Parts: sequence; C-alpha cells; structure tokens
Amino acid sequence: MRARFGRAADSLWTIAGVVTGVALMLAVGSFSASAQGGPPNVRPPGIDTVPGGPAVVRPERWGPSDIEIWRKVREGVRGKVSIPDKKAALLVQSDGEAWRNFRNGPLPRYGAWGLGAVIIVLAAFFLVRGRIAIEGGWAGRTITRFGDLERFGHWLLATSFVILALTGLNILYGRYVLLPVIGKEAFATLSQSGKWLHNYVAFAFMVGLVLTFIVWVRHNFPTFRDLVWLAKGGGLLVKGSHPAAWKFNAGQKILFWLVMLGGLSISLSGISLMFPFETAMFAKTFAVINVFGFDLPTNLTPLQEMQYASSWHAIVGLVLVGIIVAHIYIGTLGMQGAFSAMGTGQVDVNWAKEHHSLWADEELKKTENEATQAGSSGMVPAE
Repeated sequence: MRARFGRAADSLWTIAGVVTGVALMLAVGSFSASAQGGPPNVRPPGIDTVPGGPAVVRPERWGPSDIEIWRKVREGVRGKVSIPDKKAALLVQSDGEAWRNFRNGPLPRYGAWGLGAVIIVLAAFFLVRGRIAIEGGWAGRTITRFGDLERFGHWLLATSFVILALTGLNILYGRYVLLPVIGKEAFATLSQSGKWLHNYVAFAFMVGLVLTFIVWVRHNFPTFRDLVWLAKGGGLLVKGSHPAAWKFNAGQKILFWLVMLGGLSISLSGISLMFPFETAMFAKTFAVINVFGFDLPTNLTPLQEMQYASSWHAIVGLVLVGIIVAHIYIGTLGMQGAFSAMGTGQVDVNWAKEHHSLWADEELKKTENEATQAGSSGMVPAE
C-alpha cells in the first residue's frame, strides 16, 4: 500500500510541476509581449501609437469625408472664431499662392521686358533721328515758360518719384540684381532703409501731385489742334515739321493725365498698403466697373484686398517708370533747349516758336504791350 501511495504522490507532484512550468512560461511570454508593445490599446479604432511613447498619436487614415473637408478648406471656406481678428476664421487662403506666383513670376518678368523695350525704342529713336535741335538756331533772347511755383511743384513731384521708383524697383528686383553684388547684410540694411524712405517720401509725392494738378490742369484740356499735332507726330519724326501748340502740346497733355491718374491710383493703393486691412478700395472699384457689364468680384476678403493692392501698386509703378524714362529723355538728351524750361524757367525764343508757337506768340505780344505801356509812361523796363 505504501509503495502504491508513494508512486501516486510522485505523479501528482510531476503534474503540478508541469502545470506550474507552463504557467510561468505563459506569464513570462505575456510580460515580454507587454514590454515590447506597450500598454494595451484602449483608444478608439483608427488611432494607433507610434515609436516615441504613449503620448505620440498617429491620425487615422483619411476617408472620403476628410478629403471633402480638406478640399473645402483649400477653396477658402471660412469658419467661426471668437477672437477679435476675424481673419483667423480662414484657415487656408489659396489666393495667396496665386498672388505669390504672380508676384515672383509674370510681374517682374514682364516688367523687366517692358522697361527694356522702352530703353531700346528710345535708343533706336536717338540713333535714327538724333537730337532734335533748334532749327532756327539760338535767338539769344528768352521768355519765361514756367514760374517759381510751377517749377517747385514739378521738381517736388519729380524728385520724390525718382526716390520712390528706385526703392520700389529694389523691392521687386533687388534680390536678383543687388544681393549677389553687395551681400546679404548690406542688402538687408539698404532694403530696410529704402522701405522707410519709400513710405515717407510717398507723402511728398502726393503733395507734388496735387500742386502740379492745380497749376497746370487749365492748360491740359484737349483741343482740336491736338489732333493735328498727333497726326504730324508732333514734328518729332520729320525735320522741319513744327505743328502749332499752346503752352502744352498733345504729347505733354497725354503725359499730364497719365501722371495725374496713375499718380492718384498708385497713391490710393499705397495708402491701403501702409494702413493694411483698413480699406476696401478694390471691392468698391470693381462694383463701379461692373455697372458697365463686367463681372469682377466684389465680395473680397481683407487679405484679397491687400493682394490686389500690392499687385496693382507694382503694375502702375512699372508703367509710370517707363513713361517717366521717356519724359526724361525728351527733356534732356532728346531735345535741345528743353531742359532750361524747368532748369531756369526761361526758354529760347526760337525754341518756343518752333515747339509752342501759339503760346510763344501770345507771350511775346504781352511782353511788347508791357514794353509799349512802359515806354509811353516814360519808364524803362528792367533787363
């Protein structure tokens, strides 16, 4: 009996040992798997952990609804925000990418082509026509063409425009032209100074614009003689051709209105850029233009207003630079005796008769009448 009982006990201990071993193996295996894979995943389906700890969560994969939401966000759908800055309700403004591509692509490229074309045309004209000389020669006698106030307004407008043009062109082309030459630090300093100079000199430009408009607008309304002047090319193309003109010929009248209207437009867009998100200039302008059958957008966001203002400011600026380059050429190298009109205010009599005959005759008659009246009263006019 004892032998049988002993053999049964040994069998039970053997079975217990095997069970205990299996349990230990399962426990060790479970612990090892838990240590390698982290804690059990209790997050909702679709969210999993990534290396880096339990705080790092990988978003669930996109479904059709997510793609539709992102498409609407890319199209500029607006949400709602409780903060004062309502612009924050727009998560993605896709027009910004289009504006940036235009600002860094077609705008500077076509602008450079346009300015280059102006310079090439002026150079070709000078080679073919040469300097337009006073055909009657210097008379040795002058008459007053522009008074002190007129010349002050002109030079205020001209000087401020040159400063604005140079600083503006630096914004558009400086990183391509100056940056490789002068280096990053010098270019950064120059650009920062140019920005402040551009902003403050702009007000001098506006004052000069208003002043020149006031003193010259009455001389710049079109007349039938302007058509004749234009038909003859102003006498610039053929020697010996001098179409009659008053104080300003048709070409100068066109220049006047281009500068006035372009200057007004660029001033308004510049003000909207200096004081961002304060105006709705383009929405209101588009609403007026749409009266004539156009279909321009009028529900513009503040960011879109700024993008339109930036692009328009640069476009008008480039156009005015091209116009003024041609004006400077005619007033200096292109025409003999022209610069003194704004230099001293006096022009040679023969020059005046050739280019502004109607005005010259009127001024000479006034001078003769004044001399006659002074002679009859026994007074000698001062030289």
